[in-house]
Amino acid sequence: MAKRIVFMGSPDFSLPSLQYLAQNYPVVGVITQPDRPAGRGRALTPPPVKVLAQELGLPVFQPEKLRAPEAFEVLVSWKPDLIVVTAYGQILRRQVLDLPEYGCVNVHASLLPRWRGAAPIQAAILHGDEKTGVTIMKMDAGVDTGPMLAKWETTIGAEETAGSLSDRLAEQGGRLLVEVLPDYLSGKLTPHPQPQDGATYAPILSKEEGRLDFSQPAVALERKVRAFSPWPGAYMEWTGGLMKVHKASVSLAAGSSPELRAVLDGYPAVGTADGWLVLEEIQPAGKKAMQGKAYLAGTRNWVS
Repeated sequence: MAKRIVFMGSPDFSLPSLQYLAQNYPVVGVITQPDRPAGRGRALTPPPVKVLAQELGLPVFQPEKLRAPEAFEVLVSWKPDLIVVTAYGQILRRQVLDLPEYGCVNVHASLLPRWRGAAPIQAAILHGDEKTGVTIMKMDAGVDTGPMLAKWETTIGAEETAGSLSDRLAEQGGRLLVEVLPDYLSGKLTPHPQPQDGATYAPILSKEEGRLDFSQPAVALERKVRAFSPWPGAYMEWTGGLMKVHKASVSLAAGSSPELRAVLDGYPAVGTADGWLVLEEIQPAGKKAMQGKAYLAGTRNWVS
């Protein structure tokens, strides 16, 4: 008899998991975050998972708080044998974890136990990790501490952003999910505990953390630019406003010191504690994103 599955997820990262799941199992319901205001017009916008679920003809429920009694009643009415969670955005209480016969399985974007928490992709890039991946985990009451079913590992590219890495991990996470579920649901695959050593935590990010501190080395700042792309974005203070930095590179040319401005190979550059941060693509306040060379062509006061 086919197992009844409820899916929980919200952002783009969740989409491949839902797509692959719906192709292979009866998904009896989808729980996602409520519609939120977005964009300059602050129009009420559905989460990506809601849009896909409606395209697939699946029932959708959007509780403001999953802990609300009516939310649990909806879950119970769907009679799930398994709940699959991929970047849902809310903590699951014990009564939810214990509801399905096979518990709750999570698709997490790191090689657990490294980078538990809300921002594992950004943390891996920010800290200069050479590798990352996806872990399929049976959830427990802790934050990403449950026993593991499978892992997929990949190298982080030298120019990879959080956005491009997220796309890759999301796709592989969905594929890995449907690969391991048959053995898990049949009892052939038993979850094994995470290692006790090597656990790290990646808390949720804020926009304020995107500020570039030029007392740090250029290598660290370049990683921040990639880790914070596309959200929350890296930025610097310039001419009374904020300039977003969309793409940057490192130069170890002599003469750098924190916040000193120069032109290197036709691009604007800022000195750091060690090396120069070369601004390849920027967005001045109130303007569209542009190449660093184009910005220099229209300004006269860049060089310190």
